[in-house]
Amino acid sequence: MTDEEKVKAMRLARAIASDISLYNEQKIIKGIEQDNLFEVLKEELEEGRELYKSRVSQEIFTKMNFFERAINDIVLRSKAHVKSKIW
Repeated sequence: MTDEEKVKAMRLARAIASDISLYNEQKIIKGIEQDNLFEVLKEELEEGRELYKSRVSQEIFTKMNFFERAINDIVLRSKAHVKSKIW
């Protein structure tokens, strides 16, 4: 896998995570407040992960956790101001 492939995969993961964050803002806030974010976003995350998997090489998908990092960076960190039992 080349550096260019890695960069493209990271960009794709971040774009998908951004879309999830943008189109599901209220679900995300409610999920954080109720400490069930991953249950609330289960379908969106599965759909995003499948899209990501279909557009990157199997090697990148299995060895690099770009998608999971993007979800943490974009969906969770951007909502750090939301009150939650977990932080």
